[in-house]
Amino acid sequence: MKKLLLAVLALSLFGLTSAQTLTYARSGLPVTLDSSDSTDGNSLTVSYQIVENLVQYELGSTELAPGLATEWSANEDSTQWTFNLREGVAFHDGTPFNAEAVKFNLDRWNDPASEYHFADGGKTYTAWGWVFGGPVGEGVLESVEVVDEYTVQLNMTGPVGLVPSMVAASYFGLDSPTAVMEAGAAYGTPGVGAVGTGPFTFAEWVEGERVTLEANADYWNGAPGIATLIFRGISDPTARLAELQAGSVDIAVDLGPDDLSVVEDDPNLVRVPGPSLNIGYLALHQANTPLEDVRVRQAIAHAIDWEAIVDAFYGELGEVATQHIPRAFDWARAGDDSVAGYEYDPERAQELLAEAGFADGFESELWYMPVSRPYFPNPEPIAAAMATYLADIGINVELATEDWGVYLDNYDTGKYPMYMLGWSPDYGDPDNYLYTFFGPSALDSLGWDDPAVIDLLNQAREVTGQDARGDLYSQVNQAVYDQVAQLPVAHNSVLYAANTRVQNWTPSPLGSTEQLFLITVEE
Repeated sequence: MKKLLLAVLALSLFGLTSAQTLTYARSGLPVTLDSSDSTDGNSLTVSYQIVENLVQYELGSTELAPGLATEWSANEDSTQWTFNLREGVAFHDGTPFNAEAVKFNLDRWNDPASEYHFADGGKTYTAWGWVFGGPVGEGVLESVEVVDEYTVQLNMTGPVGLVPSMVAASYFGLDSPTAVMEAGAAYGTPGVGAVGTGPFTFAEWVEGERVTLEANADYWNGAPGIATLIFRGISDPTARLAELQAGSVDIAVDLGPDDLSVVEDDPNLVRVPGPSLNIGYLALHQANTPLEDVRVRQAIAHAIDWEAIVDAFYGELGEVATQHIPRAFDWARAGDDSVAGYEYDPERAQELLAEAGFADGFESELWYMPVSRPYFPNPEPIAAAMATYLADIGINVELATEDWGVYLDNYDTGKYPMYMLGWSPDYGDPDNYLYTFFGPSALDSLGWDDPAVIDLLNQAREVTGQDARGDLYSQVNQAVYDQVAQLPVAHNSVLYAANTRVQNWTPSPLGSTEQLFLITVEE
């Protein structure tokens, strides 16, 4: 926290006298700026500059830090959580930030009966289900109570020890109630944008080109070091790097492994350590025959040479994933002796297919993402390589993709028999991986429903102590491995690069929770 405060102080002295502009290139533009209704990093990185959470993170860390809440505490059994709010803060439109505003936002996401839930307008709040288990009556948040103007209490359905981490997830930035009420279901769209309390205000969203934000000179945590922040979507990693070298962008993220030597050899560029807590995976949706048969899923797991995939497409930046949580959370992983990954064994794969009644194989579809992401830097060629391995055992898949926003809408409907996706964590805890993938939402995203696994995940939210939680998560990892609920592919140390003029940039290990207001750009 001290490091962050010193950086903010330095920037407040610097001010906005140089009227700097920073252009930040990602693989795509946002799908929406309504953070609570988004599920992708391209959306969340932008909205995180506009709206703020009750709880934030220390700079460059997964450690929690005060945000719009200055303090928080739980009762003895963690069934009630009280947040003391920051005073003297207003939303960009002048609406006061207070406990009523917090309740408005939480009720909008949690209560389908709220007139501002806008489900009939297409809002789904998918991430709310990932983190809180679903809306009121299904999830863990029972109600929100305004104690006084700057105190709010969250009443849970049972003991939940992770609530501060949960509300820190980048989805749950707090929006101006006035702006939401005025915009209705259009809130977050290009013509409306978003209104928060953060360091930048929404200025313009030119679809297919850019999103422009302007500095909030009255930001409670100090004026940003840049006057204008522009996000551009450039789908091809090589094209992103080319524009960085040309000087038309200042930062380029999610570059490909082949770009590493180019960055290191260019005196005008600097490699910046990117997040490495991500996981790319291949999902097998069991609503699609014959993927409901565990033997078929095992055959797919053994048909693909995962090490060869990582060597070819990630280079020295990648690591074969044997479980869905990275080794940074080793205490929550199953032992390598029991969950060692799926060995490349095409003969065993063919035997399993024959046992399942598909000795001649079958036809299916493999969907890949249309944009590069930290966990899949080059989705299409990776998908093509997987398809080649599958064809060797008689599984002939048609490769397919569609618009990124549509892809995110469809993957959990059962439309895609096999699909590539991944995850950069929202908070630094195994819960954010395992509950998201294999909790209640797994029925939609995987066609997989295991009450025993969900029970283990709920227990891990209730108990205290790393050893007790680790034992529960180990059992979840073992069950996922045995049933081949989903196939982990790779963890990637993401390649970020910047022009040497960019100063004070510390990427978040969690990916989308970037504190870009601290950046300055040398003239």
